[in-house]
Amino acid sequence: EYEEKTGRAHRPLSPKQNVRKNLDFEPLSTTALILEDRPANLPAKPAEEAQKHRQQYEEMVVQAKKRELKEAQKRKKQLEERCKLEDSIGNAVLTWNNEILPNWETMCCSRKVRELWWQGIPPSVRGKVWSLAIGNELNITHELYDICLARAKEKWRSLSTGGAEVECEDAGFSAADREASLELIKLDISRTFPNLCIFQQGGPYHDTLHSILGAYTCYRPDVGYVQGMSFIAAVLILNLDTADAFIAFSNLLNKPCQMAFFRVDHGLMLTYFAAFEVFFEENLPKLFAHFKKNNLTPDIYLIDWIFTLYSKSLPLDLACRVWDVFCRDGEEFLFRTALGILKLFEDILTKMDFIHIAQFLTKLPEDLPSEEFFMSIATIQMQSRNKKWAQV
Repeated sequence: EYEEKTGRAHRPLSPKQNVRKNLDFEPLSTTALILEDRPANLPAKPAEEAQKHRQQYEEMVVQAKKRELKEAQKRKKQLEERCKLEDSIGNAVLTWNNEILPNWETMCCSRKVRELWWQGIPPSVRGKVWSLAIGNELNITHELYDICLARAKEKWRSLSTGGAEVECEDAGFSAADREASLELIKLDISRTFPNLCIFQQGGPYHDTLHSILGAYTCYRPDVGYVQGMSFIAAVLILNLDTADAFIAFSNLLNKPCQMAFFRVDHGLMLTYFAAFEVFFEENLPKLFAHFKKNNLTPDIYLIDWIFTLYSKSLPLDLACRVWDVFCRDGEEFLFRTALGILKLFEDILTKMDFIHIAQFLTKLPEDLPSEEFFMSIATIQMQSRNKKWAQV
């Protein structure tokens, strides 16, 4: 257009110029800006500028190669660490299967086994170890599970069809109470590990989780269903067969600490909180004083942790490692873990106010490094004035 207006002779454009003229966008890469010549209708680059751009480009290439090399080394290191971890897990599986499990009664309390236990039980044997460690004091059989499940299904049918009330042998709960409990189970199942999508409606473990929770409400109507139980049952389902998961679940909830919380025994819960604060002050005096100053009581963060045995608050793999040692050491380890979390984030928490501390402890960071986390727990001393946890 400019040439036509000025009367200049129209010269056919070279293919390169033609492409350049038809471009409706700027070059996307810096390389293109540096290396390409300017369009024909603009003055050519001075030699000095062209040289400068060439140097800049070469520097960029060098930096890019450095980055690539660094990334390659990082990937190599990660691969080596993964291979090393897989080897150690493989060796641990052999040790558990060939040495420890066949001789459980004699070996479970040995120093070697306790040290191996602390490092985390391999997933393939985790369910067996948990079952043995939790035990079966209630003497629940697979047949009893089937009976409880059949009763639960009968009640569900009765409630869904609006039939006559099915009286509970152990406690005369109203149909409204049972229906509320049933609705709560449905709601909680959909909120159990939502990221995994395996416990929600249509997922492979939805019915299994529903069955175990329903069967438990028939087995222990005096306890019924309490929010938080679904997470405990779900973790057991991931590691055990259905009937064995129910046996472990029932025995686990029968432990003194779990029973105190799930039956909402306020007196006993306060005793646990008071004992926890004794060790809190002993191990983390500065943070303890900060919490006191901000009126942050243990129930605000401990209830959720204890109710779900950390399976809701921690990444699942880390929660399973906490369960490993909890099965070994009992309730004491739940409170030791709580102190380990507080110690790990002590510097952050001391700078926060009430609201931010409560929010932070309710939803812990998802990228918790497991070794650092367990090192923090290991530094916690569960002894106060020559008294151990149980004595306090």
